[in-house]
Amino acid sequence: MKLPRGLTGKHLIAALGKLGYTVTRQSGSHIRLTTELHGTHHVTIPDHRPLKVGTLSAILRDVAAHHHLERDELIRLLF
Repeated sequence: MKLPRGLTGKHLIAALGKLGYTVTRQSGSHIRLTTELHGTHHVTIPDHRPLKVGTLSAILRDVAAHHHLERDELIRLLF
């Protein structure tokens, strides 16, 4: 499945909220999210417009691995 294009950091943060991620801190334009679902997991999202495809791909791969999902499953779940 193709990654969504033109996605901003804020949109990704809102989508990850469906998996229990909440904002724990911010340093400049980088926002750190944390979830306690399936154990503690932290992910840093740059608040850029739009997110680069490689950056988005790496974030989604990391989140999918933590939740024991395939990347395509995660994309369907979030978007």
